[in-house]
Amino acid sequence: MKVTQEVLPDSQVGLAIEIPADLSQKTYDQVLNKMMRTVNVPGFRKGKVPRQVFLQRVGVPQFKAAVIEELVQNAVEKAIKQEEIEAIGNYQLKSSFEELISQYEPGQPLAIQASVDVPPRVTLKTYKGLSVQAEEILPDPEQVDTTLAKYQNNMATLVPIEDRPAQAGDVAVIDFVGKVQNESGEFEEFQGGSGTDFQVELEEGRFIPGFMEGIIGMALEEAKDIEIPFPDDYSQAELAGKPAVFSITLKEIKEKELPDLDDDFAQEISEFATIEELRTSLTERYQEEATEKTKANKDAALIEALVEHLEAEIPNTLVQKEVDFLLTQTIMQLSRQGIDVNKMLTRELVDGMRQRTRPEAIERLRRTLALGEVAKQEGIKVEEEALQAKIKEAMAEVEDPSQIDPDRLTQVLTEELLQEKILAWLEEVNTVELVPEGTLQPEPEAAADLDEALESDTVESEAADAQTVEVEATEVEATEVSAAGASAGKSKKKAENR
Repeated sequence: MKVTQEVLPDSQVGLAIEIPADLSQKTYDQVLNKMMRTVNVPGFRKGKVPRQVFLQRVGVPQFKAAVIEELVQNAVEKAIKQEEIEAIGNYQLKSSFEELISQYEPGQPLAIQASVDVPPRVTLKTYKGLSVQAEEILPDPEQVDTTLAKYQNNMATLVPIEDRPAQAGDVAVIDFVGKVQNESGEFEEFQGGSGTDFQVELEEGRFIPGFMEGIIGMALEEAKDIEIPFPDDYSQAELAGKPAVFSITLKEIKEKELPDLDDDFAQEISEFATIEELRTSLTERYQEEATEKTKANKDAALIEALVEHLEAEIPNTLVQKEVDFLLTQTIMQLSRQGIDVNKMLTRELVDGMRQRTRPEAIERLRRTLALGEVAKQEGIKVEEEALQAKIKEAMAEVEDPSQIDPDRLTQVLTEELLQEKILAWLEEVNTVELVPEGTLQPEPEAAADLDEALESDTVESEAADAQTVEVEATEVEATEVSAAGASAGKSKKKAENR
């Protein structure tokens, strides 16, 4: 079979294929025999229908279409094998299908045009002698005290108060009814705007502006109206910027009595016997986190510099595969948040998600290709001994080994180890200058553009719209005292069967 190749953009190869007469006739006969055995024609048993009757029943154009589909599929597959082309994904037929049907005659040669995606064509102009900057992250000297203070607050005992008004830091129990101004100027109750025996902490930033301030200073059993507008950027569009009034009755005032920061406190919230051991553990943990963030900044700076010197044609097959991966990750994340994605995801929404995700998918592929080219040029590989040790470490974190796909785990850990080796090598042959945190922040105009991009419609924002008024802000979660095995844990999650 004569095949002429043509190099096409976006890492494609064009194929001009001349299908010989014998293959044309053979495919015609195969499709005819197969269809005649399966198609029902009244008055005839299957397989006993005369050819002319069968063609009249099915229709010559429809039958030719079936032959062309089979012929093109076989011809492209043979051409790929014959020319030893490393094709990925499905072929694309460039010839007009309708014209092929009109031109086709069994036992006669047929010329077709097709294209196939091939692995990315990659050129990395340089990857040595680069100079980059990365922000150095230093641990916050007050972070340990801040963490312990949060735990103190969470462990506090609530003591009823009857001889003074409510003040900042107290816990108040209230009844409230919220009303919002409608188009006619009247105030009416709205869904989710009322509560009974509602317990709130009187701390700044935990409520819509003005709500907390209105409660501070109220006496026990006092009732009052607080007139405050909803913020213009409030999450529920139907309430944003509208005047509102909350009728509040203060039923209880409780004062927080904090526990002492002593050995008993340390034993209560951690596995440590003394408060000093707990402090030391937290100090070491935050130092490790700062070191990891600094390393991540260095890695990101090196990868960004590599990508600037990368020329790559990426086939659409790989882009779509990466888009599907990112989309799946987003859907899984929404499901873990308790969102019914089956009800939420419409075809239009998914198409929009795909379109928005495509640029990110391409950038991820470019980073991967840049690192892969370094490994290829320098012969960087993962040693089997190191891989097996990593697998053993990851499996030690697994409670149920049956939930782990061993092949997927091996793939994930191989990729992680290889990337670590590549980046370590890059750091040795390039210069990374550490600069203070905040030095490399984007310019104000660029930052504004970034904020605008982040505020664009995303499936997360659509799914997260609250169905009730969020009078109280999200509670501050206490920081964990001890760090889990993050690296092994991440690898385990990636390898879990879903």
